[in-house]
Amino acid sequence: MKDANSVNLALLAFRLCIASVMLAHGINHIFGGGKIEGTARWFASLGMKPGIVHAWLASLTEVAGGALLVLGLLTPFAGAAVIGVMLVALITNHRGNGFFIFRPGEGWEYVMTLTFCGLLLATIGPGKWSLDDAFDIRDNITGRNGLLIGLVAGVGGALALLALFWRPEREKAA
Repeated sequence: MKDANSVNLALLAFRLCIASVMLAHGINHIFGGGKIEGTARWFASLGMKPGIVHAWLASLTEVAGGALLVLGLLTPFAGAAVIGVMLVALITNHRGNGFFIFRPGEGWEYVMTLTFCGLLLATIGPGKWSLDDAFDIRDNITGRNGLLIGLVAGVGGALALLALFWRPEREKAA
């Protein structure tokens, strides 16, 4: 590669950007607004039962995934965390609201973009400026292996979670 430092800088900036979003969401779900109890009520209203369990699961996944992205550690698993949380958000809260985030109820463009950012990070990895590289595991867990981790843990985990715990209220017939 002609200018590997530019690529590594871009990957670092990209990781930190996605990490900041994940950390902000996770911390806000726990400590902001209605705190974890309010997040639990919101999750329950979306059909995620029991709400408190899923509020903690999503929040801690966001915080852990964000922290791993900051460090560039076990990056495919951090990418899977992004994929899983955003895919559940897309399906439970955003899918019926159209594409654009500014639509009523918030559309799905934002969570779709973050989902694919997670897949990209899981596959490409964190770059050289990471703990994955320092621990000499980067080449073993990125590429095809990272893609599989992102798909199985992220997509598969989200779909399994929804199949087991998502019970949205059915609309009553008129």
